[in-house]
Amino acid sequence: MTTSTTSTASTASTASTASTASTASTATTATTAETAKAQSDQTPPDQTPPGKSPSGAATPSGAAGTSVAVGAAAQVRRRRRLSPGRRLPASRLVGPLLFLALWAAASAAGQLDPAAVPAPWTVLETGVRLWTDGTLPTDILTSLRRAGAGFAIGLTAGIALALASGLSRTGEALIDGTVQLNRAIPTLGLIPLFILWLGIGETFKIAIIAIVVYIPIYLNTHAALAGIDTRFVELAEVQGLSRFRFIREIVIPGALPGFFVGLRLGVTGSWLGLVVLEQINATNGLGYLMFQAQNYGQSDVILVGLVVYGIFGLVSDSAVRLIERRVLSWRRTLSS
Repeated sequence: MTTSTTSTASTASTASTASTASTASTATTATTAETAKAQSDQTPPDQTPPGKSPSGAATPSGAAGTSVAVGAAAQVRRRRRLSPGRRLPASRLVGPLLFLALWAAASAAGQLDPAAVPAPWTVLETGVRLWTDGTLPTDILTSLRRAGAGFAIGLTAGIALALASGLSRTGEALIDGTVQLNRAIPTLGLIPLFILWLGIGETFKIAIIAIVVYIPIYLNTHAALAGIDTRFVELAEVQGLSRFRFIREIVIPGALPGFFVGLRLGVTGSWLGLVVLEQINATNGLGYLMFQAQNYGQSDVILVGLVVYGIFGLVSDSAVRLIERRVLSWRRTLSS
């Protein structure tokens, strides 16, 4: 009797415990469902929780990461196609070398009159002969001295006038209009007047080259100064920078890109002016050599002079470009 009563009590206790656990499990499940529903209600309709597809099906996180990576890579590939690409070594020599090859091919095929346009090897032989007898080195040194003196004067004048005009309203009123008027007058048209003023010696030649050089340097440097953001000027005023520090830290870095453009034009202009000036009342120089060759119908000597002028122009322009890349290495542009 006692055993039966104990068994009955144990059974009742077990049933009560199971019922309690079942009730608690049911309550927990209901609470979890309500929480999930609340989160689902708070999720915007156009957003999908991480790890799930829009239909509610679970998506592997690795697949989602791979999809994002592929999309980013495709976007990078599309963006790289817009740039000109990596710089090729000695790419600026491709055009001249191609022109030389066409010239040689046309001469070898007999398509060019040797009296008018000699073959490249004929021009090379003439250049070696002129160099050997000492004529070409003397004329080259004379031309370099004239171009160097005129370029130095024009460079100094262009920078000084651009700074005075770009940093002061009074300077701009006095200088800019005069320079624009000078730019409108053909520089080579000033040669007769400069001969009357300065004579037929070296002075007028150097003066004309200086005018040819300073105009592009002034124009481009002045434009770069005018394009400096006024916020940098206001920042310098707030920081209390002196005039010297303002020019060194704000003006010069802001004007350098335009200055180098003007410098390249000025270097080229010095050679263009020289080739004309050395044919006027000159007794030496490359222009004089070409002028004498014209009188005797020596087209090969004329081409030698033109080739030397072209080499000087290409080398000087490449030197300015190299300096520009070094000085402005902080810029990130298409050319860099």
